[in-house]
Amino acid sequence: MSKSINLALVGASGVVGSKIISIFEKKNIAINNFYPLGSSSVGNKIIFNGRKYQIEELATFDSSLADVAIFSAGSKVAKQYAESFVDKGTYVIDLSSEFRYKDEVPLVIPEINGNILSELNGPTLIANPNCSVSQLLVALEPIHRNFKVDILNIATYQAVSGTGKEAVEELTNQIKYDKYDVNVYPKQIAFNVIPQCDIFLENDFTKEEMKVAWETKKILDPSIEVQATCVRVPVINGHSEAVFFRTEKKASKLEILKLLESSVGIKVLDNPALLEYPTPLENANDTEDVYVGRVRCQSLKDENWISMWIVADNVYGKGAALNTVQILQNLIEYNKLC
Repeated sequence: MSKSINLALVGASGVVGSKIISIFEKKNIAINNFYPLGSSSVGNKIIFNGRKYQIEELATFDSSLADVAIFSAGSKVAKQYAESFVDKGTYVIDLSSEFRYKDEVPLVIPEINGNILSELNGPTLIANPNCSVSQLLVALEPIHRNFKVDILNIATYQAVSGTGKEAVEELTNQIKYDKYDVNVYPKQIAFNVIPQCDIFLENDFTKEEMKVAWETKKILDPSIEVQATCVRVPVINGHSEAVFFRTEKKASKLEILKLLESSVGIKVLDNPALLEYPTPLENANDTEDVYVGRVRCQSLKDENWISMWIVADNVYGKGAALNTVQILQNLIEYNKLC
């Protein structure tokens, strides 16, 4: 991975943008020219590889200068600018949901369908999946490949960092200063659990819950039936998931554990006798792996059901920054940025 690339990062000063920068530094990915971009943050300084950069204006940036652009600034910004970057010959990796459900846009988790990137014929737009979906499918894919999942039920317990800086500040202020003003969330988040992530749709599911269904079908298998409940919890960072799924083939707990332990990007913490299981506080602070525990296999009315508990860092890890950088690494490996 020796090729040096020209990289534009939109939303460079944001929560995810700063984590993307730290991963680039950690993995020593060769960057020739680095262009941090923004709108309200123009003029602010950031540090990358020991050098100070000033954030440039996105609206006036010459996108042809970049081999690849990472958009980490939300759907509105992506909708306005992402496709124009592609038109100028730049690969775009977008973290928002704006393009995920378009048939022509690859929705990529490198461990699962990264080979899609080898088939690209030129600069294109690539979508990064929803944070909850990425960690879910990394754990689910090897099981599906071997035992065939057909029904999936999931409850997510999502940290406030997934909503951004203002949400983290709201939770912190409510706890620390007894300020229970509600701005970011529809109800007080401190000392509370809110069974709503994103807006409600006509079918009474939230948009976040439907994202789990839509993206599981697009990335893993359109035949899987999915039902989700997405919950916001008073945790700063790290999404947790209680996952229940039916498989066509019967599997034992030992088989599942061996399969997960041999899979890339997964760490198993499953020893109930010693109270070993993953938690966001212990396992989701600038961590790359998806942590799995509480694995249970049951036969219910002659059906094969498996239950698991999944935890991952939703900002630094597979939920956002890491998966994005891995997509870029795949583009380099497939010589798409020559």
